[in-house]
Amino acid sequence: MRNIKLIIEYDGTAYCGWQVQPNGRTVQEVLEQALASMLGEKTPLHGSGRTDAGVHARGMVACFKTDRTMPLRAFREGLNTLLPGDIAVREACEVPLKFHPRFDAHAKHYRYTMLLDDLRSPLSRLTAWRLKGKLDIEAMRVACAAFVGEHDFAAFRASNCAAKTTVRRIYSMDLVQEGRLLHLDVKGSGFLKNMVRIITGTLIEVGQGKKSVEDVARLLQGGDRQQNSGMTVPPQGLCLMQVYYQEGND
Repeated sequence: MRNIKLIIEYDGTAYCGWQVQPNGRTVQEVLEQALASMLGEKTPLHGSGRTDAGVHARGMVACFKTDRTMPLRAFREGLNTLLPGDIAVREACEVPLKFHPRFDAHAKHYRYTMLLDDLRSPLSRLTAWRLKGKLDIEAMRVACAAFVGEHDFAAFRASNCAAKTTVRRIYSMDLVQEGRLLHLDVKGSGFLKNMVRIITGTLIEVGQGKKSVEDVARLLQGGDRQQNSGMTVPPQGLCLMQVYYQEGND
């Protein structure tokens, strides 16, 4: 038996998220259908986590087990011939049987992209959220530092989040400007439902002068979602960039 690890890129616009669900088409479902067609049998695919409807990925990690002896390149190329144009397997490698893409993950890197423009951009509409008006980006950078470290992120999760604990560790949070695009890069041990999107909404309010760094610090002191943290920004600007593992499983 072999454990095959895939690195998957996808445009989540047309999907109801990663995980299989009864009420809509998902990325996992489409990949499992392609696997079944290629291998001739139903093959479960285990992912490194979930992404919500409309959220994208450059580095989603997933694994499946098979006794097929075909070369790794054949898994990648075979799946890509069966997948639609908005999903692609970028890499395929073999990992130990005990490896699990979710439980063995040490950190994840998400990026939220904002388009700073008063005029709409047809080419960016599916991968960035457009913001009108000016932002105080330096104030936002100062506020980013408040999130770094281990905190209770109860104020930065969706109301229907089912996580048992709301404590998470953020390793780094940076704002990178690229022309009209402003990227928020967040690397952390794990994330609550909608956590990055709510953090982004809170930082935007800091940039608009509606919140201060002190307000952010108060929200991180064991708050909850009713304590007026920022809006949940739209999903199209969010992308899972990379999942990190111990050396040898990256």
